Amino acid sequence: MIDLYTAATPNGHKVSIALEEMELPYALKVLDLSKSEQKRPEFLAINPNGRIPAIVDRGEDDFAVFESGAILIYLAEKTGTLLPTDRKGRSRVLQWLMFQMGGIGPMMGQSNVFFRYFPEKIQSVIDRYQGESKRLFRVLDGHLQDHEYLAGDYSIADIANWAWVRTHRWSGVDMDDLPHLKRWRDQLRARPAVQRGIERPASSLDLRVDDAEKARQFAESARKMLETGQSKAGGV
Repeated sequence: MIDLYTAATPNGHKVSIALEEMELPYALKVLDLSKSEQKRPEFLAINPNGRIPAIVDRGEDDFAVFESGAILIYLAEKTGTLLPTDRKGRSRVLQWLMFQMGGIGPMMGQSNVFFRYFPEKIQSVIDRYQGESKRLFRVLDGHLQDHEYLAGDYSIADIANWAWVRTHRWSGVDMDDLPHLKRWRDQLRARPAVQRGIERPASSLDLRVDDAEKARQFAESARKMLETGQSKAGGV
């Protein structure tokens, strides 16, 4: 049994999607970030960085893993799925996983902060992070023109990137001119395990529907966490 400590953010949903795809039994432990539950001593004993997601593998002497990318690799190796075992195939998956960890996630996270959460709108900063997010989207679109998935077969690299790309509207990044990325986004969205994963837990904000009041409330809640330094406030 896996204990999953999480919240409704892209990084959290990466792991819940993977667990659903791998058909691993897991217990959902949802942390209330607005109450700083991720900073409590019992959770810091699992993840000293005080961020979600984290897991505890109860079948491996209560082995704890934090950082979403590290969790995906651990689970893939545990199950022998969604990560090739040959050197080159594994490297391809890890390259695209690191592309998300070092690029897509941080750039979209900062877009969220400055576009949605900061009370002062600094347009040059917003343009910088949205522009870089769009550049990275173009990299994905160009690659997906000739590939069904990011690294051969469907893998943890697809899961990691998709969990962020699906939130593009919240970051203020348009995808209308990226047909291959849209095809891939919709293809993954149709997978039953992906549909289950993004409901574990469900977000209070439906990213496919324009609801100004819900968006305002969500942004206000995230802004308060950001001001107190208790959350990255980049996720949705």
